[in-house]
Formats: sequence, structure tokens, C-alpha cells
Amino acid sequence: MAVKIALVILGVVSLGLGILGIFLPLLPTTPLLLLAAWCFVRSSPRLYDWLLNHPRLGEYIRNFREHNAIPLRVKIVSVTLVWLTLGYCILAVVDKWWWAQVALLLLSVAITWHILSYATLKK
Repeated sequence: MAVKIALVILGVVSLGLGILGIFLPLLPTTPLLLLAAWCFVRSSPRLYDWLLNHPRLGEYIRNFREHNAIPLRVKIVSVTLVWLTLGYCILAVVDKWWWAQVALLLLSVAITWHILSYATLKK
């Protein structure tokens, strides 16, 4: 019983972070939603069904589970937001620290590579 409660809590936290990840480019939406689904399938079938059938969130999980792919629009928005956000940080926030600028640039490249490494979902 304690394990199920812990999994529900972890699932809810992952779900919340996944929703934030839709708007914040450094938080990965799909992996967090997949973690929430994994937690819910082991602890609460009702929450799992709710998540998979959610009109907006369920699509992320179903697309990734069934096709291991990301829609082109999501790729474009994600990569654009990563570069806008981290580009701003590089130019305006850490402009006095060259090593931080290099680290953020490398992070931008790594995130972009990770997003683009997945197949593009063709609808």
C-alpha cells in the first residue's frame, strides 16, 4: 500500500513537471509524462486511464509509445524555445562569464540534438 501511494505521489509530481515542461523549454515534457504514466499504471488504473485519455496530454504519451516519434510542430516549437531562452541567457544573463556562455551553448546543442534525434511523427 505504501508503494502505491509513493507511486501516485511520484506520478502526480511528474505530471505537474511535465505540464510545466510544455511551457518551459528545459523541462522535458514527454519523458516526464511517460514517467507519470509508468507510475500510474502500477498504482492507479483510474489515473492511468485518465492520463491516456486526456485530450491534450494523452497524445504525447500515445505518440511516443506507439511511434517513438515527435510531431514536427512540437520539434520546431521546442527547438525554437530552447534557443530563444538559452540564447537570451547567454547574451543577457551570463554575459560576464565566458565559461557559463559556453556551457549554455553546449546545453542548447545537446538539447537540440536530443529532440531532433527522434523520428518525426507523420500524421
